Amino acid sequence: MIVVAGGTGNVGREIVRQLVDVGEAVTALTRDPAKARVPAGATAVAADLTEPSTLGPALTGASAVFLLSGYSPDIFAEAEKAGVRRVVLLSGGSAETGDRGNAVARYMIETEDALRVSGLAWTMVRPRMFMTNAFQWTAQIKAGVVRAPWADVPSAVIDPADIAAVAVKALVSAEHEGREYPVTGPEALRPGDRVRILGQALGRDLRYEAQPDDEARAEMLQQMPAEYVDAFFGFYSDGILDEATVYPTVTEVTGRPPRTFADWAVANVGRFQ
Repeated sequence: MIVVAGGTGNVGREIVRQLVDVGEAVTALTRDPAKARVPAGATAVAADLTEPSTLGPALTGASAVFLLSGYSPDIFAEAEKAGVRRVVLLSGGSAETGDRGNAVARYMIETEDALRVSGLAWTMVRPRMFMTNAFQWTAQIKAGVVRAPWADVPSAVIDPADIAAVAVKALVSAEHEGREYPVTGPEALRPGDRVRILGQALGRDLRYEAQPDDEARAEMLQQMPAEYVDAFFGFYSDGILDEATVYPTVTEVTGRPPRTFADWAVANVGRFQ
């Protein structure tokens, strides 16, 4: 049996679906199983990652677990006690910077460090920017103009389904243990490129406008703590994070190329209408 934390999130729900498709028994951890929509063949179980001591029953009998970064390292101790052998951790490219002064990079690095010193076999999956981040533009796209920061910063955006495909391979096979996988899409795109591609998928003329840093910072401070806002400005304004490099990881691990943003946009046009 394989346990998937965040089983209803962008990546987690895809992992659950893909594991079911290959015949694995799956438990999806979620805060509210009654509202969770999991595929037939998977079981939704209530769990709170902020309370590791409550996870034992959900983890008992699991051979492998997919976990998220940023939670107490006690989760790894609970997994060991429950008899789990292997953990696949959703980390991020910022872990590669080694910058513990950056709040986002720090929690990625600290979670990876805690997993390495545990008694568990591990695989680190480090995706770059998600294609699904474009959903934050939905209202602007409907209005025809997207204002977003970091106009000149390219990112090899990745479909969460492709992140999941790499994670699934690592969950079901020991051959990926001890590996650190940078996961990207097939091309690096600037925000304006992504807006243009979305317009083509929708059959509409969309305009991209570069948002000044001060305006973007003010908006972000309304949505998240200042230390995380500072972290993202460190990544993209100061350039400490490279998301432009394209890696062959998805093809090498899964045997097929990652989805393009254009294909993802076509598949998700209904979400923008």
